[in-house]
Amino acid sequence: MLVLGLETSCDDTGVGIVDAEKNIRANVVASQLAAHKPYGGVVPEIAARAHLDVIDDAIAEALKTAGADFSDLSAVAATTGPGLIGGVMVGSMMGKAISAVCRLPFISVNHLEAHALTARLTNNIDFPYLLLLASGGHCQLLLVRGVGNYRLLGTTIDDAIGECFDKCAKMLGLGYPGGPLIEEAATQGNRKTFALPRPMLGRQGCDFSFSGLKTSVRTALAGKELTPSLVADMAASLQAAIADSVADRARKAFAMLKVQDEAVTAFVAAGGVAANRTLCARLTSIAQENGVTFVSPPPRLCTDNGAMVAWAGLERFRLGLIDTLDIRARPRWPLEEVRGMQK
Repeated sequence: MLVLGLETSCDDTGVGIVDAEKNIRANVVASQLAAHKPYGGVVPEIAARAHLDVIDDAIAEALKTAGADFSDLSAVAATTGPGLIGGVMVGSMMGKAISAVCRLPFISVNHLEAHALTARLTNNIDFPYLLLLASGGHCQLLLVRGVGNYRLLGTTIDDAIGECFDKCAKMLGLGYPGGPLIEEAATQGNRKTFALPRPMLGRQGCDFSFSGLKTSVRTALAGKELTPSLVADMAASLQAAIADSVADRARKAFAMLKVQDEAVTAFVAAGGVAANRTLCARLTSIAQENGVTFVSPPPRLCTDNGAMVAWAGLERFRLGLIDTLDIRARPRWPLEEVRGMQK
């Protein structure tokens, strides 16, 4: 069984091919970093055009890498939301076209579900598990009970971690994307230099907030020269504040699950921010405190890619969750609304 996966929800054109034995046969990612870097963030119109320009070649490269042809595929999956609607439409329409021409089942994949299920591809974990889903536009804690069976425990009330990293990196003159650049700069800095707030620390529930942290960084930098040492110290201080905040929210989630007698097999981090080593180290400790294993997919599978969409499509296909070609692309699609096999 081979499933082709198409991912175009933001600024990476991802095409992946995965088999039922959890082998990633191909995972082609065409980055648009150079196109968006001058703007300090993703420009939706530029992203959509870039997806159109490269998706044909990316599919051809993936098939060649996998040693396969369209006739070898069992199904085609594509992200149909959430995301930048122009980009989502490019991938979803291409997936539908392949489905129609090649007479293949079409699987509509929620971008967040693709991230949520990646750890099952890479680490073979069982349901249920606690998930931190953190990326440029999303920051959530979820109980993952099964395919299409998600319970939201907490979410950001304003900005996501990735956006906070990007905006603060821009203030520091580091460029884009902010997360990896902040992490690199922080290795040379002192995390105690700036007394930044720890958003939501000690509050009830598991929600996040990072808008005020961006404001605090801007205020602390006002009137200061951006010397290399200052930039490094602020990067380290910011990263520490985010890690403390996320750690507190994760502990609250574990406490909530224990009160409700919900046992989990693992604590999983997914999404681009899950590639941050400092954050993963803190989350590993929290998992150990609660007697479970911490799991984070390899960095190349934390950021947007086609293999995760192919795997989510394969999981859904095996359960008979096949979609018709009139399913629409959606800019917003909460994970709790994804249909699946309820237990």
